[in-house]
Amino acid sequence: MKDTNDVTTWTVDADHSALRLDAYLAEVTGRSRSATSQWCAEDRVSVEVAGKPLKPTKSLKVPVGAQVTAEVPDPDAKIRVVPETVDGFDIVHEDDDIVVVNKPAGVAAHPSPGWHGPTVVGALTAVGVAISTSGAAERQGIVHRLDVGTSGLMVVAKNEHSYSVLKKAFKERTVTKVYHALVQGIPDPLRGTIDAPIGRHPGHEWRFAVVEDGREAITHYEVLEAFGPASLVEVHLETGRTHQIRVHFSALHHPCCGDLTYGADPALSARWGLTRQWLHAHRLGFEHPGTGQVVEFTSEYSPDLSFAVDAMRNGDALTASST
Repeated sequence: MKDTNDVTTWTVDADHSALRLDAYLAEVTGRSRSATSQWCAEDRVSVEVAGKPLKPTKSLKVPVGAQVTAEVPDPDAKIRVVPETVDGFDIVHEDDDIVVVNKPAGVAAHPSPGWHGPTVVGALTAVGVAISTSGAAERQGIVHRLDVGTSGLMVVAKNEHSYSVLKKAFKERTVTKVYHALVQGIPDPLRGTIDAPIGRHPGHEWRFAVVEDGREAITHYEVLEAFGPASLVEVHLETGRTHQIRVHFSALHHPCCGDLTYGADPALSARWGLTRQWLHAHRLGFEHPGTGQVVEFTSEYSPDLSFAVDAMRNGDALTASST
C-alpha cells in the first residue's frame, strides 16, 4: 500500500454484505465510486475474512464480517469547498444543533471528484453557517443526500453529537421521509408497496435497477391525483437506496416525468417544461438531536414542478396525451 494520511478499517455488517468492494467503500467513505475503484487499482485496499486475505478487486462482493482496510487519500488535496450563493436555496430552520435546508435541483449534497456545480455545503458556507463534525471537510454535517436533480428538504448536522444521532436515526429508519413524485400513467393499485431489491444496473455503470441480488428496498406510495398520462403520487420511503423512487417506479413502467435516465417519455417531458425528474422531498420528520422532541418540516414545490402539475390540472394533460 501507498503512504497516505488516513488508514481506516471497517467491518462489513449485514446491511452492506454482497456489495461490490468499490461500492462498499463509496458507501462508508462518501467518496465517488470512480475514486474507490482507483484505490483498489492502486493497491490502497486490503480485505480479510477470519484472518485470510481476499484479492481486493473492485468487483469483489464483500461478505459479512470481512475486515476492509483502505488508505484513503487526503480529500483536501483534490476537493475544496467553494462558497457559492445558490438561487432557490433556502434555510427552513436553524438552531445550535441542526440546519434544515430546501435544496433546489442542480445542487449536489457535497463536493466530489468530477462535480463542478454548486453544493449544499458550499451554499451553507456562503451564508456563514458553521458546521463542526468529524470526517472529510467537504462532507461536514451531511447525514443524508438527495440526487442532484431532486429538490426539497435536507437536514445537516452542525456538531458532532447531532451528526452521530442523525446518522443513527437514518440507519435505523426512524426518520420520516415523504416525497411527492409525478409519474407517467396511473399506478395500479392506487395505493401500495413496492418491495424490490436495488443494485447496480448490470449494463450501465451509473444507473441502478431492480436486481435479484440487490439490497432491500421498500417504497410505500399513494396516488393523490390522477390526470391520465400522469399521476401525482405521495411516497414514503422505508429504506433509502440510491435512486430508489426513480428505480422502483421505472420498474413498474411508471417512471418519474422528466426522468429520461429511467425511461420517461421525452415528448411529455418537453411538453411540460421538465428538464429533470419530477421528484421533491416534501416532508421530513425526525427526533431533534438536541431536545429529543419530534420535529417536522415541509417544502413547497419549486416553480418548474408547479408548472407541470398546474398544466395538467388546467386540462393540458389531455392535449399532451393526444400529441
